[in-house]
Amino acid sequence: MKGIFLFFCSIVLVSCTQVQQEKQLDTIEVSTIKQKKDFPKLEPNRYNVAFLIMDGTYNTEFTAPYDIFQHTQYRDSIKQMNVFSVANTDLPITTFEGVKITPDYNYVKDSIPKIDILVVPSAEHHLDTDLDDQAMINFVQQVDKTATFMTSHCDGAFVLAKAGVLNGIVSTTFPSDIDKMRAMFPDLDIRKEVLFIHDKKYITSAGGAKSFEAALYLCEYLYGKEIAKSLAGGLVIDWELQNVPHLIIENKQ
Repeated sequence: MKGIFLFFCSIVLVSCTQVQQEKQLDTIEVSTIKQKKDFPKLEPNRYNVAFLIMDGTYNTEFTAPYDIFQHTQYRDSIKQMNVFSVANTDLPITTFEGVKITPDYNYVKDSIPKIDILVVPSAEHHLDTDLDDQAMINFVQQVDKTATFMTSHCDGAFVLAKAGVLNGIVSTTFPSDIDKMRAMFPDLDIRKEVLFIHDKKYITSAGGAKSFEAALYLCEYLYGKEIAKSLAGGLVIDWELQNVPHLIIENKQ
């Protein structure tokens, strides 16, 4: 009986050891899968358009220009746009309204493709704690050195201002935050009564639903009126530039 008992115990011990080994292998496989990152495929000969996102990003300021720019991929005979998101994390960010978005690139550790157009949507803490994020400010400053356009919607202008890229530039922001921006950055020329401003390579907008119009303006600037109207029509938007209060500084690029 003793021999049978020992034999039974040895079988149980081997079985437990196998289960533990299998669990360890499963853990290793899960970790390996988590480490593999699926970067978006960026087509050549297109504008690379990066959206700077973080917890608290507002849906509209992100999705409105994203929709417009992404739809350039369905227009022929133009230099279309690759659109992707960048953040300081690989984990999903949560927008102000609760939508979770997984960033395409982590600007803290990933190799980021050259960015032709940077879009800074507004986020919940762009008037306070986000402006203390030195890594983010450094990223914006680095992108500004080579980007063709730097754009913001709503309080995203505060990020551009904090990065120092709006010095000498006429800009705007969310209407009720203009006075706050003027107080925080007293040397900047910040205008009211307009929904977007284009000065040199910088386009700043009031945000909200008007983020669509600022994005359509950039498309009209790049591609012409007919393409812009086509993009607007595809999203059931009435688009006439002259009907939108805006300011274009004539000494732009």
